Amino acid sequence: MKKLIAIQGVISVVILAIICLAVLLGPFISPYRGDDIVGNVWSQASLIHWMGTDNLGRDMYSRLLYAGQVTLFVALVSTLLSVTIGVSCGMFAAIKGGWTDTVLSRFIDAAMSIPSLIFALVVLSILGASIPILIFTIAAIASTRSFRLSRALAMDIVALDYFEAALLRRDNVFRLMFVEVFPNIFSAIKTEFGLRFCSNFLEIASLSFLGQGVQPPLTDWGSMVKENANIISFGGLPPLIPAAAIALVVISVNLIVDWNLERSSRHAQ
Repeated sequence: MKKLIAIQGVISVVILAIICLAVLLGPFISPYRGDDIVGNVWSQASLIHWMGTDNLGRDMYSRLLYAGQVTLFVALVSTLLSVTIGVSCGMFAAIKGGWTDTVLSRFIDAAMSIPSLIFALVVLSILGASIPILIFTIAAIASTRSFRLSRALAMDIVALDYFEAALLRRDNVFRLMFVEVFPNIFSAIKTEFGLRFCSNFLEIASLSFLGQGVQPPLTDWGSMVKENANIISFGGLPPLIPAAAIALVVISVNLIVDWNLERSSRHAQ
């Protein structure tokens, strides 16, 4: 079983690396610009258009590469922001305790009681679906999950003797957070980062499919699914191509997270 997890992890790393490299090199390896109309509407795959064309006659392969840049950028930045905010606040709450911990925890509980997709739709409808607002909205939603995890882990750390010794030395709260607590929960935070990335990735794709995510002239994989959704009733494949790309990234990251967990548990033994 461990060997199977390791094999899946290695394959997933290779797949994810290929996807990221292709997306980064998109402007250099794509035959057309992402928004160039180069053929008929929904043309079949051919030697000229490897993945066919979309609802406006744009090359699907080129558009997939350009859209991938936006998709991965928004997902990665929102994940970095959400984990940074959530983990920092969670450690701070656990270390300070008392009313600080109570207020922050109750606020997070209230925020988590609101369905995340509905909350995001409301915020983006009011403030507009620009890239910065989309990133901060997704980060704010996801940070609540990171807060709960980091607080629970930090609560175990602050009860240990070495942390009590750091308190007796009168170390400031930031040293306590990032020197005494964070290194000891880093393994779990790596796993949390992978899971948050998958969650944010799917959340962004869902918002774009609903029309409140990435807006034209930019596009992402969720928008590509929405743009070509009508052809699926006639057996067309265009919407399945970006959907497959979304699934491939999410599955790969999840398998890498499983591999990391297995390696961490083995080292802990």
